[in-house]
Amino acid sequence: MRLFALGINHHTAPLAVREQVVFQPERVNEALNQLVSGRPVGEAAILSTCNRTELYCATNDPQAAADWLAEYHRLPLQSISPHLYTLPQRDAVRHMFRVASGLDSMVLGEPQILGQMKQAARAAEEAGTLGALLHKLFQRTFAVAKEVRSSTAIGANIVSMAAAAVHLTERIFERISDQRVLLIGAGEMIELLAAHFAAGKPKQITVANRTLERGRVLAQRIGGDAIKLDEVAGLLPSYDIVVACTASPLPIIGLGMVERAIRARRRRPMVMVDLAVPRDVEAEVAELDDVFLYSLDDLAQIVESGLQSRQAAVVEAEQIIDTRVDHFLHWIESRDAVPTIRALRDNAERMRRHEVERAVRHLARGEDPQRVIEALSHGLTNKFMHGPTHLLSSAEGEARNDLASLLGRLFHFNAQDNSHE
Repeated sequence: MRLFALGINHHTAPLAVREQVVFQPERVNEALNQLVSGRPVGEAAILSTCNRTELYCATNDPQAAADWLAEYHRLPLQSISPHLYTLPQRDAVRHMFRVASGLDSMVLGEPQILGQMKQAARAAEEAGTLGALLHKLFQRTFAVAKEVRSSTAIGANIVSMAAAAVHLTERIFERISDQRVLLIGAGEMIELLAAHFAAGKPKQITVANRTLERGRVLAQRIGGDAIKLDEVAGLLPSYDIVVACTASPLPIIGLGMVERAIRARRRRPMVMVDLAVPRDVEAEVAELDDVFLYSLDDLAQIVESGLQSRQAAVVEAEQIIDTRVDHFLHWIESRDAVPTIRALRDNAERMRRHEVERAVRHLARGEDPQRVIEALSHGLTNKFMHGPTHLLSSAEGEARNDLASLLGRLFHFNAQDNSHE
């Protein structure tokens, strides 16, 4: 069986299509067993994220896996086939190496996909569908991803708004762990920011939202507290870092509010990050001496710079991957010779045992050990050489020349050097 990868991702399908073929984590085990039961699929693993659903299979019939994917999700095959890619062995290996290294991600170089691939391998192992071929492929995949990340700058630069926001605050405050953070809003962007800032373990992290209950839900997830939006004015002096991203049509934080907060803070600096469009913080706040106000455009510049640096690392990463693909395919090809090697060794072992048993019988009869050893060595040599010499003597013309050349390579000699003309 050969390796194949097939799937749908953010390059080939819109979200409306991708969400139709998602596998829920709790059902992956069941799905894998369905895939390999009664179908010409020997090994299988499933990677399912918000940006991709991919099947990695050892099979001689990749169409069977595509049919199953549509059948499992109760979709007509023609509805997903325009978005479906099927990659044969070399392309499949290269694709897995690129995915794990973050080269095929929506955010170039993002590291989360590697953990998701490791989970896919664990799920396949638990389901009993991870055979020797896929197991080796996953292990090589993880090793390649580690090599790419450690020897290139693919993941070294900031390429998300949330990470850029943290980076800007660290320009002013050396450690977030010494600061108090106020997050204004509870939407998707604030959720991403909350996770990044919470990772820095600030002294306090508070979510201010128009709907207190929604703010509390987010605050509980990050170990913080929640306040109502109308409490911000009175509590603003308590916070060192303020991040705002709401859908308000008018600014929530005005110049006068920040001036009063700075006086109450006795001129201690304050970092404010405004990611809202239209703005949540009045632009005039940037003119205050002790306030560092960053806008969406400021963060975008950092992200753009990070993306450019990562793009430069792609060339190096692709070179590493191409080399490792060749190595892995060589390993696969070497597996094809294993049955022949095993049969050759078994045959040689039978010859050896036969000659040793004969020698032991002669020694038991009291014969001269020197002569017994000589007979043993001659017997082994004759048996080992019988097959090649018989084949060579019976061959004719070009076939004999080819066989002679092959035997020379096998036994490291040149027939011309041994001729006596």
